[in-house]
Amino acid sequence: MSYIINNRTKLNSAPNTSLMVAGILKSFSDSPPTHYTVKIELFSMITELFSEDGYESSQFEAGGYKWKLVLYPNGNMRRNVGDHISIYLVIAGTDSLPTGWEVYVDFRLFLLDQNKKAYSVFEDAFTKQKCFNGAMLDAAGFDKLIPIKDFTDVSNGYLIDDTCVYGAEVFVCKERRTGKGECLSRIRDASVYKHVWKIDNFSELDAESYSSEPFNAGGYEWKIKLYPKGTGDGKDSHLSLFFILANPETLPPGSSIFADYTSRILDQIHDRHHSKRATNGRIFSTLHPSWGYDKFIALEMFSSADKGFLMNDTCIVEVEVTVRGITGVL
Repeated sequence: MSYIINNRTKLNSAPNTSLMVAGILKSFSDSPPTHYTVKIELFSMITELFSEDGYESSQFEAGGYKWKLVLYPNGNMRRNVGDHISIYLVIAGTDSLPTGWEVYVDFRLFLLDQNKKAYSVFEDAFTKQKCFNGAMLDAAGFDKLIPIKDFTDVSNGYLIDDTCVYGAEVFVCKERRTGKGECLSRIRDASVYKHVWKIDNFSELDAESYSSEPFNAGGYEWKIKLYPKGTGDGKDSHLSLFFILANPETLPPGSSIFADYTSRILDQIHDRHHSKRATNGRIFSTLHPSWGYDKFIALEMFSSADKGFLMNDTCIVEVEVTVRGITGVL
């Protein structure tokens, strides 16, 4: 059963009235907090050890984000509070969030009255939605939750046998994150880059694959990768050839590169070549840094003396690439 206080629906059932003191709306609930509970059985120790910096809870998840509760048992001295308990909600794990993130939450703090086996529920009476962002990691909480003398008064039930219990409910109302879209920016006057890779002593290649030295095209580093005896569907029947983004891990999160490329093995007799072009281009990214062909050329054709692809135990591989655009996050 839900109940309504000041036209706000509570998720914890308790048919009790509310009161407001110093901008804090206080109501009551017979149900524990939905998202996280902290029980401290040595409150006097917390008071001594965490007087200045505050006692941080472990992280918990609510609304798809990670949070912590920070308790100042003697009041938050950094805000000139010395006679009240101070408690705050802090967003955690922000290193993984993109630039410009914002999260709005409805935050409620619970404090157990151990005498009545019921919770006092505290929330801001004026600002219902708190905004967390990169500059405000502790945007919700209470400088003066409850006077220390009231908290330590056994008759109030908050601190019994040096033990207290508090917790939180955190409901994400709305959020704004960059990185939920993308923009493919066209590179004007894109240039064609050519790289030639000469492979000597081909018959002595005994590894599964070989890569060229990195080369720059369109401001990015690339490699050519060759499988002398094929790979995948071309294993033992074809030579396999791939075009690879050399350092995909250096791309900004969510970015990718749109490029046209053509791979060739030169015919050294007739001044021709065997080539394959990536139709309509390819998108290279951290998740997909490589494109190419398991069956680039049949080994029988490649090794045939009259075709000119392998002369004096040497072959020449060539790649032409044009970087057409860059995809970035919005």
